[in-house]
Amino acid sequence: MTAPRTPAARWPAVRPWLGVAARLGLAAVWLIAGGSKVGDLAASGRAVNAYQVMPYDVATVIGAALPFVELALGVLLLLGLATRLSAAVSAALLVVFVAGIASAWSRGLAIDCGCFGSGGQLAEGQAPSYLPEILRDLGFLALAGFLLIWPRTPVSVDGWLTGDVPVEDENE
Repeated sequence: MTAPRTPAARWPAVRPWLGVAARLGLAAVWLIAGGSKVGDLAASGRAVNAYQVMPYDVATVIGAALPFVELALGVLLLLGLATRLSAAVSAALLVVFVAGIASAWSRGLAIDCGCFGSGGQLAEGQAPSYLPEILRDLGFLALAGFLLIWPRTPVSVDGWLTGDVPVEDENE
């Protein structure tokens, strides 16, 4: 008769598959976010400019580049290539996004974050939804954090290139 397995005993078997879910979930976020903006780079630039934290010309360049960065992160995470680096860049971007939304909220701006499409100034009478946007981005940040700690996942190019299988040891 075998002893029942505790949750702690199951962690090494479950963790790599949670990593796959985190990797694919974050990949979907970036692919949807970048894909929704890449067709109108000017709108993406206007969305960044709406935060009023940098000169217009800088905001439009960042807004035009951002969808391509998001798409690149999405593809890398989807493939499981450079997972830890992609997670680190994701985490940095998400911290910037949370700080930007919090800044807009604290300064009383009425803007749409532009996270998944065209953003910018809200129409008269529309109310911003800053708290849900911040909480959502913190959830995405948790996925990136998981991948920073445990980047090796099954079904990944990283694993194929190194010939490694995910280590079932928490001290990876």
